[in-house]
Parts: sequence; C-alpha cells; structure tokens
Amino acid sequence: MAQKQAAHPGASKELFTLLSQVGLVGKHIAQDLSRAGLIDILGTTGEINVQGETLKKLDEIANQTFLKVFDQSGLVCALASEEMEKPILFPENWPQAKYMLLFDPLDGSSNTDCNMPLGAIFSVVKSASNDRMPTEDDLVRKGTEQVAAGYLLYGSSTMLVYTVGQGVQGFTLDPGIGEYLLSHQQVQIPVRGKVYSVNEGNYHKWATGTKQYVDYLKISDTATGRPYSGRYSGCLVADVHRILLDGGIYLYPGELTRPEGKLRLLYEANPLAWVVEQAGGRASTGTLRILDVEAKQLHQRVPLIIGSAGDVRDAEEFTQGRRTT
Repeated sequence: MAQKQAAHPGASKELFTLLSQVGLVGKHIAQDLSRAGLIDILGTTGEINVQGETLKKLDEIANQTFLKVFDQSGLVCALASEEMEKPILFPENWPQAKYMLLFDPLDGSSNTDCNMPLGAIFSVVKSASNDRMPTEDDLVRKGTEQVAAGYLLYGSSTMLVYTVGQGVQGFTLDPGIGEYLLSHQQVQIPVRGKVYSVNEGNYHKWATGTKQYVDYLKISDTATGRPYSGRYSGCLVADVHRILLDGGIYLYPGELTRPEGKLRLLYEANPLAWVVEQAGGRASTGTLRILDVEAKQLHQRVPLIIGSAGDVRDAEEFTQGRRTT
C-alpha cells in the first residue's frame, strides 16, 4: 500500500491508512467467524433491518465492528451501512477527515449458519465541500467519484481486495503472524470465462431476455466454449471473486415485479463494478454501465450484471433484445 501511495500523487496517506483499518475490521470479523458456532453468535436477532430483511446476529456484530474501528480511527467524517437507515456523521473529525465510508458489513449472511463463504464490501468517497461538514446527501454519489473500493472475503482464507484506480491488488491474511501479505498483484480478469453465477430459483421472475441468455449459456457449442458451468454460493463477494480470478459472469437481474433490482448501488454494485473494471472486466445494469448510474438515494437498488467483458456484452445484447440465440 505504501508503494502504491508513493506512485499515486493524488492519494493521501490517510486513504491508505483507511484501507489498513478496513483490513483490521477483517481481522476482527475473521476471528469471530472462526469460532462462530462456539460463542452463540449464529442465528437471528429477531429484528428487521432497514432493507426489510431479518437481521442475523453476525450482521449486527460485523456492523458494530466497522463502527467501533472507524469511530476510534478519526479517519472518516461519515459512515453509511446497509444495516443502518441513516448514516453516522463525525463532526469531531471534520475538517481533518474528509473521507466517507459506505459498506455492506456482512455480505451473504444467509450463509452464516452453515459455514459457507461470507464477505464485506466497501466504497470510499471524498467530501466534495471544503467549507462545511458533509450531510447524508453528500454520500449519494456516482460510482465514478469513488477514490477507493474493494471487499473482504472470508473463506478458506481471509482476503482484502481493493483498488484506488491503479489496478486491483489482493492481500491474504496470514493468521500465523496476523498480517496481510500481497498474494494477487495487478489482477486481470479473463475476457471470457466458463462459469455463470445466478440464483436460478428466480427464473420465473425474469424478463424474457434474461431467460434467453441463461438458456443460451447451457447450450453446447465448442466454438464459444459453452455450455458454462453454474456456480452460485449465495455470497455476492465469493461469486464475484471467483469470476475476477477465473472469468465468467455474475447476474442479479431485475425482475418483472421488481425491475429496479435487489442489490444496493452505493455499497455493493458501485465498489464491485470499479474493482472489476480496474481488472479489465465490465459491470452493467443490462442497459447502462453501473458506474454511470445516477445515484439518488442512500439505499438505492439496481440490477447487476458483472464479470468478463465479453460475457457481460453478450448478456447486454440479450437483455436489450438485440439478440435471441
């Protein structure tokens, strides 16, 4: 990170310290997850979060871990989370701290009770104003305005993957020494893959173009490398990470009764889109580049098609009705 800072005049020391603090959050949560079944933190709290979803105990623990680490860091003037209706502002950190952090503290929480992969997603934006404390509206920004983005992946190992606009770097936590080691430098996603990731239980809810594209992926054709293999874990971070390394496509499309999609723009789609684009991939709603979507609300939802550039272009053609076979 220090080397990247030296090579990136526009990035401040505080930004890279902030990324290190995200790594610290990952260490805490990874430790909790490693003994989740032993310390009574599985299951639900009985509460419903702002998204209308049942709150898992680990959701709340992960959210509180982010809040605790960054409350003590003095590095941010505002935090926004999937689990909170309103952001938390830190006027005591202003104007020294000009960065704002948006995050999904525990992605894939439906996996918490069955020892499956989990993750966290984060996006960093900078206050656009030098003469006043930011408000909630200042957090609602286009994806092109991010200054850092990435994710934590909790699987067989814990990883921190991020971009500051100069490619994608991946660090793996060595539990023996408690430090992250650079394991994936300048990640490049293949132009095409052989894997697709989508919840096919929602097939009956999709528009015709989406159905036709997924059907197309299952048709054998050696010239185009089909059929593709289905791989879906229920954890967005885990599925996108697989595709980032090996190629392919992830889809969480809009539905006939919910065309706006399910995933959140500001702290899920935007950060993952920037990471994948920095690795040479593509991210789209099916009709529009994700990073060009106009942000209007803190918890705004959006369809997401993300992965290898060639595969995403194919999906866009089907979604837009420009292709049927």
